[in-house]
Amino acid sequence: MRILRSVGNYIKQTDKIYWLIAIGISAYSLILLHSLPSKSYFSTMIVAVLIGYTGAIIISLIDYHDLAAIWYIIAALCVVLMLYTVKFGGAVTNTGGVNARAWIMLGSTSFQPSELVKIGFMVTFSKHLSVLKERGLLKSPLHVFLLACHALIPMALTHLQGDDGAGMIFFLMFLTMSFGAGIQLRYFVALFAIIAAALPLAWKYVLEDYQKQRMLGAYHLDSTDDSLKDIIWQQKQARISIGSGGLWGRGLNNAPRVKSGMVPEKESDMIFSTAGEALGFIGCCLIILLLFLLLLRTLRIARKSTDLLGSSICMGFFGMIAAQMIVNIGMCLDLLPVMGVTLPFFSAGGSSAACLYFGLGLVENVHMHPMNPTKISILHR
Repeated sequence: MRILRSVGNYIKQTDKIYWLIAIGISAYSLILLHSLPSKSYFSTMIVAVLIGYTGAIIISLIDYHDLAAIWYIIAALCVVLMLYTVKFGGAVTNTGGVNARAWIMLGSTSFQPSELVKIGFMVTFSKHLSVLKERGLLKSPLHVFLLACHALIPMALTHLQGDDGAGMIFFLMFLTMSFGAGIQLRYFVALFAIIAAALPLAWKYVLEDYQKQRMLGAYHLDSTDDSLKDIIWQQKQARISIGSGGLWGRGLNNAPRVKSGMVPEKESDMIFSTAGEALGFIGCCLIILLLFLLLLRTLRIARKSTDLLGSSICMGFFGMIAAQMIVNIGMCLDLLPVMGVTLPFFSAGGSSAACLYFGLGLVENVHMHPMNPTKISILHR
């Protein structure tokens, strides 16, 4: 009876609609992956979802103010994980010139640390913003510059790993959290002016040849240039699969292009095209609707948060999900170049899925633990 009471009390404190949306997303994701010829992705995702929900519940029970109080431990662990991956991580290569050392091998399986670091960044950057607000320094040019340096650390480390797609997500999380915290618009204008001025140098000295080809190929899918043939194949096939599904799709177990393996990465980067062929326009719209509802609910929790720390955590999660959703669907629809960004909660990948649920647990945490002024003043001394 005591256990049942505890469970009941926990459910009362949570945002139940938020959990229901998450469960709906999980169910749809598992249905899609189960329809693929290989069932290994489905099995991996089942384990990831179970780990993710367990972690989310545990994280939601630990007051986020207490988590933020040990930001330096979280930051150190994140940096160590990323540096270890740069030096000793497992590399993934393919014919497009990709050479990403972004995984830690754990026996027969692997773990992508950048996914967990995104969750750590939600906490550390939120703490940074909240401390600046308390001290009245959010308008200080020096401290806004230091915020940018904070965000630059994971971006630089993912670049060293060869995973600039993850670096892009960190950048968009930084923008979302900074905007949500009230950083003045002039700093964003200055940032984008610097980026625009630096683009020619980045093109010449930073981007790899395969990245340049992906950018060129994304807007020339009908090109007959042999140098772009392999680069544009993935996006071209993804777009064809989405279109072939029509309004209602070919059926979960009757999608010929999915079965034959015509679309590379149909279980991960291009899972949206799998939904398009199997379940048609309606199936694609359902993915967008579910993620959109999750984003709206996240914003609602952010708005109701009683302090900047909590609202910034929510904005970090919002930025991460929105960025990955827009970039991934943009890749599949040939609106953006391929960047190796997965569709949140839907793409196969244990690391990504489990860590996304951890982030969801953090947002629930904000809902469940409104600010205690006495406690916060002690933590911030």
